[in-house]
Amino acid sequence: MILFYAAGASSLAPHILLREAGLSFSLEKVDLITKRWSGGDYNEITPKSYVPALKLEDGDVITECAVILQVIADSKPEQSLLPTQSLRSRYHALEWLNYIATEIHKNFITPERHGGVAANFLSKTASGQQATRVLVSPRLAYIDRVLDGRNFLMGDSFTAPDAYLFVMLTWAERLELDLSPWRNLLSYFERIAMMPSVCASRKIEGPPHSLKEIKESVG
Repeated sequence: MILFYAAGASSLAPHILLREAGLSFSLEKVDLITKRWSGGDYNEITPKSYVPALKLEDGDVITECAVILQVIADSKPEQSLLPTQSLRSRYHALEWLNYIATEIHKNFITPERHGGVAANFLSKTASGQQATRVLVSPRLAYIDRVLDGRNFLMGDSFTAPDAYLFVMLTWAERLELDLSPWRNLLSYFERIAMMPSVCASRKIEGPPHSLKEIKESVG
């Protein structure tokens, strides 16, 4: 398998899960500005032009973070990174994946336009970052309440939704969204950050791009 990624993007979640599953894979870094990778035009991999994308052994390409996480987890069912289809708990895990994708991930993505091009990542202006905090905070507060008495979203075991949520919390960190009022969430974030698969993935990808404020031109 080949994972197409960009440092700091949501593609970090499947990167973590691939390592947690112990699957064989390779990485290809994508420049999200130029839409290039080592093999050429990234639009030829996926016309969606964003990451992650997972190229399977037969050449098929899967996109959308929540779906890629399911593919990875189901490729190594013995690792229990998602409950099996025979269990009701699988639907609750998928419920988490969908909630993170639609209520958290989507609300982090800025509607701002920089240089006439629609941004597909975090806001680079102070006003946009504050607007993001307003949208995301009540969703994180909800998860904080759910985590009371739990080590992970599904209970005592790390599963695919945890990889996704962890990356969203790194985005909160980049936007200087203080997690300390949500003690359960902060402990959760710190606990996952110490996992070997997480440490290795973050070290390999390196730091994400800066979020220094861009001064929009007027007129």
